[in-house]
Amino acid sequence: MMLSAFWPFYQFLWTIYFITMFLVGFWCIFMFFGLVIPMWLTEGLKEYFGKVKPFDPEDIRRKKIYEQEGVEVIYSEPKGNGPFLHDSHGHH
Repeated sequence: MMLSAFWPFYQFLWTIYFITMFLVGFWCIFMFFGLVIPMWLTEGLKEYFGKVKPFDPEDIRRKKIYEQEGVEVIYSEPKGNGPFLHDSHGHH
């Protein structure tokens, strides 16, 4: 059977793909010009001119339990042969 026999179905698939990519492309354009550039022009310039404190990536990093405020770590280095503790025998 020749491939051309399936042409209407492939034309339908291409049309669906084209419409989907068309919408995705416009979404990316609108997000860039509607969100990213305004953020650069507001938050970035405010930081540059000293209106807000400089961005610190440590502020949004997931902190370990012993770094969090108000958390007391009772057992920071547990010892023993419990079922979930990795010991030096090579098994659990």
